[in-house]
Amino acid sequence: MLSKNKIKFIRSLEMKKNRKEYGVFLAEGNKLVSELSVHFKCRLLIGTIQWLNSNDNITADEIITVEKNEISRASLLKTPQDVLAVFEIPSYQTLNDIPQKELCLALDDVQDPGNLGTIIRVADWFGIKNIYCSYGTADAFSPKTVQATMGALARVKIHYCDIKNLISGLNGVPVFGTFLDGENIYDNKLSANGLIVMGNEGNGISKEVSELINRRILIPNYPQGSETTDSLNVAIATAIVCSEFRRRQL
Repeated sequence: MLSKNKIKFIRSLEMKKNRKEYGVFLAEGNKLVSELSVHFKCRLLIGTIQWLNSNDNITADEIITVEKNEISRASLLKTPQDVLAVFEIPSYQTLNDIPQKELCLALDDVQDPGNLGTIIRVADWFGIKNIYCSYGTADAFSPKTVQATMGALARVKIHYCDIKNLISGLNGVPVFGTFLDGENIYDNKLSANGLIVMGNEGNGISKEVSELINRRILIPNYPQGSETTDSLNVAIATAIVCSEFRRRQL
């Protein structure tokens, strides 16, 4: 039986202050819970008897068997599936030398949870293992972002830090950023390592961070110079940029 206190606790994880207090996040859905359970410690697992029997390799501090209609009482989704889980939020060591060795992303105040989740999926697809987020960036462990990652959160490490300090410590490392006055990305020399900075949905990369970027690039519209929308969605722009970086390495 799923108690009222358990339901209250689960639903409280929609708020960042509660996730931070308990050090946990909520994940819902059959595939998502299965993927995350391989990488994160599970504090609480709530599922139907059918799902739990089919996934008996998953361990948790506490497992509760419920009927499917009971899950809907705790779920934050409009259409709940057969399982939801509470996982521990991971803690990663933020090392400045990672961009010296591999390609990484930095997000400067990306605020939409859906955009952040999609960017994490994009990073996972293109083999980018580390994303550095400014403190003003959306919470990667909010329910909306976790759902939008579709499990990619299991393979991409999220670091919250001061982006200015991060870049300042990258001596000699290429730091790329997208700007309307940048050089055409398709004509530019792109490296297999370094940092790609993506900016806020409305304001782009902040002035303080842009002053530290040493490789300004542009995603050109088509045909160039024609009247068009003033910008791309940040998640779409990230996908285009990452795709071009990886294409050069094929």
